Amino acid sequence: MIISINNTIQATLIFDGILFIVLLLSLRIKKIGQLFPISQSQELKGLAILFIVFSHIGYFLVTDHRFLFPLTVMAGVGVDLFLFLSGMGLTASALKKPLSILNFYKKNLLKLFIPFWISLVLFFSLDFFILKITYSWQYIERSFFGLFTSVDLYRDLNSPLWYFTLILFYYLVFPLVFFKKKPWLSALIIYLVSFAIIKINPPVLANIIGMYKLHLWAFPLGILLANLFSLPNFTKRISDFWNLKLKAYLKNIIYWIAILACLLIAWYYLYHSGVGEVYWREELASLIVVGALTSLFLIKKVKFLLLSIFGQYSYEIYLLHWPLLYRYDLIFKFIPPYLALSLYLILFLGLGWGMQKFGKLVFSS
Repeated sequence: MIISINNTIQATLIFDGILFIVLLLSLRIKKIGQLFPISQSQELKGLAILFIVFSHIGYFLVTDHRFLFPLTVMAGVGVDLFLFLSGMGLTASALKKPLSILNFYKKNLLKLFIPFWISLVLFFSLDFFILKITYSWQYIERSFFGLFTSVDLYRDLNSPLWYFTLILFYYLVFPLVFFKKKPWLSALIIYLVSFAIIKINPPVLANIIGMYKLHLWAFPLGILLANLFSLPNFTKRISDFWNLKLKAYLKNIIYWIAILACLLIAWYYLYHSGVGEVYWREELASLIVVGALTSLFLIKKVKFLLLSIFGQYSYEIYLLHWPLLYRYDLIFKFIPPYLALSLYLILFLGLGWGMQKFGKLVFSS
């Protein structure tokens, strides 16, 4: 149900203040280690899921789009971050510990499908028993195979699952075209296959193809970055750069200029996102911000535990958040929006934790 709230600006400022304080309290000094550790990826995933949740609330759940602005304009960046980090993570893992195609599918597809199936059972059941909504058997069958061909926020079972179909495609194709000695070639092949599908524009994807166009480059670019990080010369040059024998104040100046540049790029995007323009321009703008945020998280000397926690459960939160917010809201209706959103974020973390525990239990049995 669409929510109408009062005092939008005030509510946004109060929530921003709460979020800022909690982020500061979760601040820790980052340990210097490998170039792009898992903890860094988790932080970025946490940032990505918050971007997506805030956007869905600000633009599609509440009537006044000023709520949570400008945090609400980063949904496309959040999706690109997820795809970019997935491409990078799969490539880094494949380079470190190669798996056969069968073992790759066994390891990764189960992790992808188990939380997904749990969410489907939950929402099909809730819709049937509480809202008396029924779906055709054909729709249910396609859903459990991960095939979603529409993106209607208000009518689909869970419209953000268009992303699941896309990431499932990448997971299915990746081990078939991965070359350990030439990961860049794998990235090129995946891009060309994706581009060909978009050009062909099969009728079954007619209602969803626009979303794929907007996120065509992120996954292959993740593969390319992982390939770059795997090169000994590259990591050595990065290390040599940071170990230059410069005076401390010069290093600090370079560091803060880099931090400021990344922040300014992200801030510029908040007001010049390119949304609604030619799709490649919108995607390019989003990827520039992805690059700025990735660089920022690479060079910053601190970490945010809050973002890491959200990153740990980001996939489960993605699967759960929209139906709970739109069709089963019992919080926004009764308490101030800044408090309601804070409680929802805590709820999402708790449900994500529960889904992970259950998934691990099934996966290990």
